[in-house]
Parts: sequence; structure tokens; C-alpha cells
Amino acid sequence: MKVLIIDDDADIRLIASLTLTRVGGMTVVEADGGLEGLRKAREERPDVVLLDMMMPMMDGCATLAALRADPVTASVPVIFLSCKVVGAEIERLRGLGAAGVLTKPFDPRTLANDVRALVESGVQPLSVDG
Repeated sequence: MKVLIIDDDADIRLIASLTLTRVGGMTVVEADGGLEGLRKAREERPDVVLLDMMMPMMDGCATLAALRADPVTASVPVIFLSCKVVGAEIERLRGLGAAGVLTKPFDPRTLANDVRALVESGVQPLSVDG
């Protein structure tokens, strides 16, 4: 499974990348923000995107909308990484087309299994038009 991690925090990217590759046996591509993430999503064709909510320039919701608007990336499952996770926010993000939400800080021991479980749950992304 190829995972694209889009997060402006280099430490989060490093920990997630190490965990997903070493524990989960996944291939990881990293991007330090929304614009770079969009480019890498088109080039790398990941199986799933882990997306930070709060980033400068282009936040997670704007990045998700752009991913959904592009036919190349529209069907890629997106899992948000967020410090602020409450039931209403999870439902709002799912309504925008997210496959799920994982909290930060995440547990490195379970991250790979959590990502797999959300991808395998089969939540279908919604288009920007709904």
C-alpha cells in the first residue's frame, strides 16, 4: 500500500513514515503542505492520503476539495490527522469525502492497522458536487 502523508510538521511526517514503512510494510511519500501534496498525489497515485487539518496556505479541507475535484485523485481515500476530534467534526469531514479521522498524537504501534482498517472499511469519497 502506498501512503501519501501531507503535513507541515516534519516530526509528524517522520514518525508516521517510519511507523508505516517499518511496522506496516507500506511505501510512503511525503509532502509538507497542500500544494505539494496535490502535485505528489497526481504523480505518485497513492492508495491513501493521510492529511493534516491545520496547515498554512492551504488547509486540509481545501486540500481535500482539490483532491476530489481532480479526476486523477478523486477516488483516493483520505484520512485526516487532527488534534481536534469530536463527533460532529468527524461527521462533517466524512460529509466532505474523508474516509475517516485519526487523532494526533497517534499511536505509532497501531497507525498502520488503523490506516488499513479505514481504507478497507470501503467508505466511498464524495465528489465536490456531493
